[in-house]
Amino acid sequence: MKYEYDLITIGLGPAGMAVSIMGAEMGLKVCAIEKHKLGGECMNVGCIPSKSLLRMGKARHVFAKLGEMELSGAEEPQVLKPFEKIQGYLKYINEAKTVSMFDKVDLILAEGEAGFVDANTVQVGERKVTAKRIFIAVGTRPAIPPIKGIDKIDVVTNENMFHLEEVPKSMVIIGGGAIGTEMAQAFSRLGTEVSLIHMDKHLVPGADQESGDLLEQTFSEEGIKVYNGKGVESVEEKDGIITLKSTDGDILQGEKLLVAAGRKPDFTSLKLERAGIRTTEKGFIKVNNYLQTTTPNIYGVGDCNGHFLLSHAAMHQGMIAIMNSMMFWPMKRNFKKYVVPWTVFTDPQISHVGMTEKQLQEKGEKYEVIKMNYGDYGAAIAENVTKGFLKAYVSKTGKIYGALIVGEGSGEMINEWGLAIQNKLRMHNIMFLQHSFPTMGFLTKRSSEVWMMNRMKSPFLKKMCKVMF
Repeated sequence: MKYEYDLITIGLGPAGMAVSIMGAEMGLKVCAIEKHKLGGECMNVGCIPSKSLLRMGKARHVFAKLGEMELSGAEEPQVLKPFEKIQGYLKYINEAKTVSMFDKVDLILAEGEAGFVDANTVQVGERKVTAKRIFIAVGTRPAIPPIKGIDKIDVVTNENMFHLEEVPKSMVIIGGGAIGTEMAQAFSRLGTEVSLIHMDKHLVPGADQESGDLLEQTFSEEGIKVYNGKGVESVEEKDGIITLKSTDGDILQGEKLLVAAGRKPDFTSLKLERAGIRTTEKGFIKVNNYLQTTTPNIYGVGDCNGHFLLSHAAMHQGMIAIMNSMMFWPMKRNFKKYVVPWTVFTDPQISHVGMTEKQLQEKGEKYEVIKMNYGDYGAAIAENVTKGFLKAYVSKTGKIYGALIVGEGSGEMINEWGLAIQNKLRMHNIMFLQHSFPTMGFLTKRSSEVWMMNRMKSPFLKKMCKVMF
């Protein structure tokens, strides 16, 4: 059967962009469908605008730290129109940068939601398009927990946060993960009185207790109130003030309520059943190791499959999926075999890759922890960025299981550890790489040197060194 296109992409966030642009550059005829804007959630209401707001807050916070750097004090600048500025950035990126990437792609943009007619046909409005293969790359939406009274509140989520007219005087945040903690610090540094409540025992539950405690200490120093391990009983609004009551009776109040309590899929409009596509118990699209759905010519990439809800993971899956779509079985790539580093862009940043210490303990794996404190490193002391640490989880023979870095530049540093784990490099490989000094990344090399020095505690090795010397 002859189809109109080689492939159709539904959704143009990071995953859909990767598939569409790569496919077009390969010479394939590509149709890409997006119901809102190019770039999807990450570009328009997620990781890009959030980093802009964080940077604005960081710039203003510098004034609070002038005394630490022997500079005369000054009042913190007045906050003007940050959200208007952010929308200007997004407009420029979209119009001047992103659109040109789709020169070789047939776009169906902002014409309605896509839905399956059958396994090779997709309908948008009255228009039907066909393709040999179809890639589902739609994202997820904020999950609103079933809290008494929340349906009567005009809640803030990442979907509407960057369209606020001004920075609120006060805000309550539900959620202690990446979005909740990043926005707590961003708004606080822009002058908002912030309270954060969440159900986990420490902030950023994907990291360890020490990381969460260090971030909470920073939040406390900056005036952010944190309520760990607390459920929410009810919320109500009166006279422009939202009052939240915890299950332990705590009262939190603010002008705005930001809900950052996880994500949920919603595939109602896609009509997956018409294409024979099944979902998991949690409602995500079911895929195999090669990112195929239960209908082999249809792939599910990015957030829609529930594996690693991260923009870079979505881009990577898009790349892997389109490669798999044209490869024979022995050459297909298992997307689960690639490590996924992640970073929470608070100050200090929290970054991780590989196995956590908890996972190693549950698995019964023998390991040692190599820990380097920023406060013991001359460059960090001289630059006044001593808050943080690096932990590497390694074996006696130098196998790297995972790494956790909290501190200045950790988001850049973690990628080296990811490359090492993915390519099965060991600590001695890191040690023999010359690292630029004095960067924060030099702490990675130092950790490998400490690992080697630990090996020298062996009486046998000491004896061998004396003999060979």
